[in-house]
Amino acid sequence: MGTIVWLGSEVMFFAGLFAIYFTLRSTSPELWATETAKLEVPFASVNTIILVLSSFACQFAVFAAERFQVHRTSWSPFKWGMTEWFFVTYCMGAIFVCGQVFEYANLWHEGVTLSSSAYGSAFYMTTGFHGLHVTGGLIAFLLTLGRGFAAKNFGHKEATTAIVVSYYWHFVDVVWIGLFAVIYLLK
Repeated sequence: MGTIVWLGSEVMFFAGLFAIYFTLRSTSPELWATETAKLEVPFASVNTIILVLSSFACQFAVFAAERFQVHRTSWSPFKWGMTEWFFVTYCMGAIFVCGQVFEYANLWHEGVTLSSSAYGSAFYMTTGFHGLHVTGGLIAFLLTLGRGFAAKNFGHKEATTAIVVSYYWHFVDVVWIGLFAVIYLLK
């Protein structure tokens, strides 16, 4: 229950970031037209697909945790346990963060920085805070993986940890879908 309440507060935090983005965009439409042309939409689309697919891997980990299956019983992905699926999820999340860093470097070379304009501030604030949340999720996966390896008897407590971490990860994915639609697709 505590996680759901906390995620509710995170919804309000990101709602504030969306409000900042839309307010600044409405006051400087010409700036937004110029700066959004510098975005690599195909690259961001691939990065988005990777993050969204990571939610599926995360959910497969939850299904395994609910079966109390910590580790794989075969090399077949259909027989993977929680640790293998969370490892895949972790790798996909790390690829997403690396993609964001790469995108930031490209935009910086294009002159889009945090202090260059209202667009730069809004872009880096919204995507940067999301990136920090993804990084937090990656840390949570490492802790959950460690708990999976350390548990002598994997039970309801450990499975609940996996489920709670998945709630957070799915939340982060849904927020990114909204950010992607607003920042990259909405013209």
